Amino acid sequence: MAGSKCTRLSGALVKQVLDGVDSVLFDCDGVIWRGDTAVPGASEVVNLLKKHGKKVFFVTNNSSKTRKLYAHKMHRMGFDVTAEDVFGTAYCSAMYLKTVANFKGKVYLIGSNALKQELEDVGIRQTGVGPDHISGGQSDWANVPLDPEVKAVVVGFDEHFSYMKVNRAMQYLNDPSCLFVATNTDTRLPLEGGKAVPGTGCLVHAVEMAAQRQAHKVGKPNGFMVDCVAQQFGLDRSRCMMVGDRLDTDIMLGTNCGLTTLLTLTGVNTLADAQAHHASGCPERQKMVPDFYVESIADLLPALQG
Repeated sequence: MAGSKCTRLSGALVKQVLDGVDSVLFDCDGVIWRGDTAVPGASEVVNLLKKHGKKVFFVTNNSSKTRKLYAHKMHRMGFDVTAEDVFGTAYCSAMYLKTVANFKGKVYLIGSNALKQELEDVGIRQTGVGPDHISGGQSDWANVPLDPEVKAVVVGFDEHFSYMKVNRAMQYLNDPSCLFVATNTDTRLPLEGGKAVPGTGCLVHAVEMAAQRQAHKVGKPNGFMVDCVAQQFGLDRSRCMMVGDRLDTDIMLGTNCGLTTLLTLTGVNTLADAQAHHASGCPERQKMVPDFYVESIADLLPALQG
């Protein structure tokens, strides 16, 4: 994007920028909602963008829901959305295994029922969802029974995450031919009122440390999620905008993929964070500097209503 970076998007500039894009990709947590509460004005912005002929998609690193469940949540909040508009890391991880890795075999899954469902929807069998209670001693743990059909370990959000799950994943990953895939490495999930809970990255890092291997990350800032959207809907990346609240995932994704980037200050990162990256002079940190910022995506409403 030509011109100065980290510019406040307001006034006549909003219409100018929106006129230059055909597609808008929104993150979800901290952008259109916080927890179970919609960001005020978010549904109106999304619905008006569609009314103005823009393609609108949702790219979220959260793997705790299927596309259908996300669409249902958005409908309840007043968003005009279909399941096909949603690209979560549960769905994209399944697509990565099927279309890129050409995976044959069973997955040991540290993850949710949503991730299990998305894998099954593309014909991939899995094992591991639910609690894995500890028993015996260290010798038993090191010799835990393994499923010989398992050819990949996938780590996503798992409310039943435990020592035994880390151990079982490590034993599978001792085989160098076993694939190791993670949905994302977000460290925290923002909630309403400034609260937060640990993110999937905390789980991924634990397994990586135990296995002494690095996972292939499907989620933002990896460009595969944009690839998924582009393959299905034919995006022109030069006329596409990424809207997010995290500099190290949303904004870096947009930069990596050649998209216009917009930071909203309703989630994780602050304007000071972006300005610090901008002033650092570090090329890698420049990737986390947005083209524009707004206090909230509701700031786009006047231009859309005019």
